[in-house]
Amino acid sequence: MNSKICFAWLLVASSMGAATADPQVILLWPNGAPGSEGKTAEEETVRIAAPGGDHVVASVHRPSITAYLPSKETATGAAVVIAPGGGHSELWMDHEGYNVAKWLSEHGVAGFVLKYRLAREKGSTYKIEGESLADTQRAIRLVRRRAAEWSVDPDRIGVMGFSAGGELAALAATRFDNGTESAPDPLNRLSSKPSFQALIYPAIPRDMQLSKETPPAFLACGENDRQNISQGLPELYLALKKAGASAELHVYTGVGHGFGLRSTTRGPVAQWPERFHDWLEARGLLKKK
Repeated sequence: MNSKICFAWLLVASSMGAATADPQVILLWPNGAPGSEGKTAEEETVRIAAPGGDHVVASVHRPSITAYLPSKETATGAAVVIAPGGGHSELWMDHEGYNVAKWLSEHGVAGFVLKYRLAREKGSTYKIEGESLADTQRAIRLVRRRAAEWSVDPDRIGVMGFSAGGELAALAATRFDNGTESAPDPLNRLSSKPSFQALIYPAIPRDMQLSKETPPAFLACGENDRQNISQGLPELYLALKKAGASAELHVYTGVGHGFGLRSTTRGPVAQWPERFHDWLEARGLLKKK
């Protein structure tokens, strides 16, 4: 084979390998998560569910994030920690996780899909406001810690959650701390406050403490969702505005729960990622520095 042709094939093969490389998985606690001591069961994909072929995951005892990073040329500096839903008993990883992170990375935003511990799985000893929230906060701190490595601005790291994951995102946006300067663990010295929040048909926590310091919120649901969401989310929007926080609300006609991001979705609701991207841009969160 001609040497020039051979070199060209090597370049093509190299680029294909880079494009198909698996996203990096990073454990939140490499030496074991507090509260998971003695839990040795392996994480499992309990089924692949239709529509869309979602991988439904359970038995999470080693919480992690999976990083979908834009190219350095297209990176805006914005990043989102994404918490899939599943009723706190399982995780629907594709339409509420990987698909979203991939879309964001293709539009210059780093996406980090969170696998958090499940408080309502049969036999679980975890708590939503304990280990599950701690995993969400830890993920935000970890992305902040490694921001330079991942071409992320530490002041533009948000959190997005779907359904049960939306509950965790809302909790993370209202129960943050600034870190403890003297903490032995370097991650615990960093703030867990997200720069913004996106709540997509979320389970809404009770007694949310809202103020003008609450991170700006992007809110979306379907009008045919159950009442506590289809009416609860507009009520949350009004409460955020009353508290002096910024918020944007989208309620999609004829849509129920769990739309997420699927290639098979049609109609205006399929464009919600574009509306979220527009919202980030309008807030100045996509400006390269």
